Order: sequence, then structure tokens, then C-alpha cells
Amino acid sequence: MKTKSLYLAALIVIGAAVTAVGKDEPSGAGMAVVAVKGSEVVKVIYKGESAGKVKLNIYNAASQIIYSDTRNSVDGFILPLNFSNLQFGEYTIELVDAAGAKAEKFNYEPATVTNNIHVSKIGDDGKFLLSVAKKGNDDIQVKIFDEFNNLVHSSSKQESGDFAQLFSIKNFSGSCRFEVTVGAGETATFLF
Repeated sequence: MKTKSLYLAALIVIGAAVTAVGKDEPSGAGMAVVAVKGSEVVKVIYKGESAGKVKLNIYNAASQIIYSDTRNSVDGFILPLNFSNLQFGEYTIELVDAAGAKAEKFNYEPATVTNNIHVSKIGDDGKFLLSVAKKGNDDIQVKIFDEFNNLVHSSSKQESGDFAQLFSIKNFSGSCRFEVTVGAGETATFLF
């Protein structure tokens, strides 16, 4: 029994020593491509292991170089790139440093237009203010339901730009729900 315990303890000690010696220090080098939400800007984030020159290449879907630049880097950089004058599609960003080449593909897509929709309750007498901050000429559909899920109001308007309207619900008591749809389907629901 002592012999088995001694062998087991020796195996544990040897295993721990091999594990501790065998670990490599993780590399802090790398790159990332991050699209800035709602814009045509893409940020290239680079972290190098040492100071030196870094070459940046941007390739289109046909693997043709559309932009190239060389910069000196101490240990890394964040570089914003504006793609507004380029066609939508797949691009490859490549960084070449002393350690080798790193590449990352991404899809450049049009920025989506978001609408800010808000409904607020004004006082306790059934008045509500709807405001929509938007761009373009879109339909705005408003549906108001009572606490029993009965439709008490429905309207549709076509407005360009920002829009606001005051709603007064007669005999308001309890809760209600607003469903506001802008354009082709962006819907917001508000519970009161």
C-alpha cells in the first residue's frame, strides 16, 4: 500500500513539473478588424511583439490590392479606415510585420438606418406623447390596445423626417400597449 501511494505521489509531482516547464508564454501579437456600427468606418487593431515596420494591404473580392501603406509601429496601433467610396462586398485586410503576415476578411455592407421611437405618458389623464426621430419618407403605423388587448386606436401616416403626436385616450384606466411600426417593419412596443 505504501509503495502504491509513493508511486502515485511521484507521478503527481512529475506531472506537475512537466506541466509547469512545458507552458509557453502566450503571444500578445495579433490583429482584429472591427466595423463601427452605423458608419462606413472599419477599425484595424494591431498588437505587435516588437517595434518595426508594418505593411497594410487591403484586397477586394477579386484579390486585387486596392490600398497599401507602410507604417512604423512601436508595439501596436488602431487605424480607422473609411470605406465610404468603395463598393459593398467582401474585403481582406492584411498586415505584414517581421513575424509574418496576418489577414482577416470582412463584409462591407451599407449602414442601416435606425429610427428612434419613444412613447411617454404625460400625467394620469390618458395623454401620451409619441416621438419618432428618423430620416426618410416612411409610413408610421400606430396601434393602441387596452388592458384586455382590445384595439382602441389605429392610424397610419406618411411623414418625412422627425415626427411627434399627442394621443389622448378617453376613459383611460388601467394599462395600455402602444405598437409603433416605422417603414418596412421596425416595430417598437411600449407598455403602460
